[in-house]
Amino acid sequence: MRPEHDTVAETVRVEGTRILATLIRTLGDVGLAEDAVQEATIAALGAWPVTGVPPEPRAWLTVTARRKAIDILRRERVREDKERLADLHREDVPPDHVVADDMLRLIFTCCHPSLSPPTRIALALRTLCGLTPAQIGDVLLTTEPATAKRLTRARQKIAAARIPYRVPSAAELPDRLPAVCGVIHSLYTTGHVDHDVDTCAEAVRLAELLHGLLPDQPMPAAVLALLLLTDARRPARLDAAGDVVTLDRQDRTRWNTCAIGRGIELLNDSLRRTGGQADAYQLQAAIAAEHARVPSYSATDWAEILRLYELLLSVAPSEAAELGHAVAAAEAHGTETGLALLAGLPPSPRLHAIRAELLAREHRYAEAAGELAESLRGPAPDKEREYRRHRREEFLTLARGMP
Repeated sequence: MRPEHDTVAETVRVEGTRILATLIRTLGDVGLAEDAVQEATIAALGAWPVTGVPPEPRAWLTVTARRKAIDILRRERVREDKERLADLHREDVPPDHVVADDMLRLIFTCCHPSLSPPTRIALALRTLCGLTPAQIGDVLLTTEPATAKRLTRARQKIAAARIPYRVPSAAELPDRLPAVCGVIHSLYTTGHVDHDVDTCAEAVRLAELLHGLLPDQPMPAAVLALLLLTDARRPARLDAAGDVVTLDRQDRTRWNTCAIGRGIELLNDSLRRTGGQADAYQLQAAIAAEHARVPSYSATDWAEILRLYELLLSVAPSEAAELGHAVAAAEAHGTETGLALLAGLPPSPRLHAIRAELLAREHRYAEAAGELAESLRGPAPDKEREYRRHRREEFLTLARGMP
């Protein structure tokens, strides 16, 4: 790829959503704005290698996208678009504070409560993160055509229901903010599971944006804290060969101490704002902070982590929380306690993988290998599957050596 193409890709990755947000405010049409930004990107790919990268790439893309929108409207010859055409002609490149407001409007439009939760996630992943329908289908465990239809219906509903493109009032925020935070957290989780650095970085960027625009709200601060505390461990999650390294074996000197410090500060600020009454994001961030603040796995305060998981289960029960609770119980009170808790949960690939590790601690290697075989029957990221295969071979070897 030519250097200019790299610059286009980087500019669109960083600035594309901001340009899109501004166009949506002007046009009131998500699909049209997306088409215009896409055509502006294609134009840049053709022009910049010849003319050179402009001094202000975002301004160039913004102006070009606006012109492309004018062309699209003219081609369609829709009479009611005269007013939108006039707005497109007279508007200058917006200043940063206007772009920031447009971004916040876009986030809340994607997460409007009249849209179903899967639709909110699909629309947000498309408009905020630029994922393709195929990629979104993978996240939502559905097909590309089904995702494309979902996105089309969402845009039509926004237009037909005249969903306002604005930041909600203070009275509306409690109903709207959880959906926004949920989308950002889901995006990060997707990247974290797949070891996708770019997706994780985009989720952190959106969390930073939301917190920056709503600095007095405790939930965005807690989400950003959780993401930073989790992302701080990312450099140590894979070894030099790209293989998975579990938490107990990670080189903690590779953890990002600056991200840890800021995450703990954000968490403490968020908890002060809620008077210590923790929500699910605060509790997850507190668990991550307990791992991050100690120098070694053996120094982990498992009793405190177990307490936090019990609180999390009372606030927001989930499969992930149940499994984390079982692991913490095994560390705090012994392997048999953890195995007993797992026995009461519905089977899943991750449950089988955790049960395998606990069984191996009891030298029940043949059973552990069997559990990993079960875990490989279900879906899992490639790196995780490779790790489980490797561990299964280890357990089979150990089992053969048992008397």
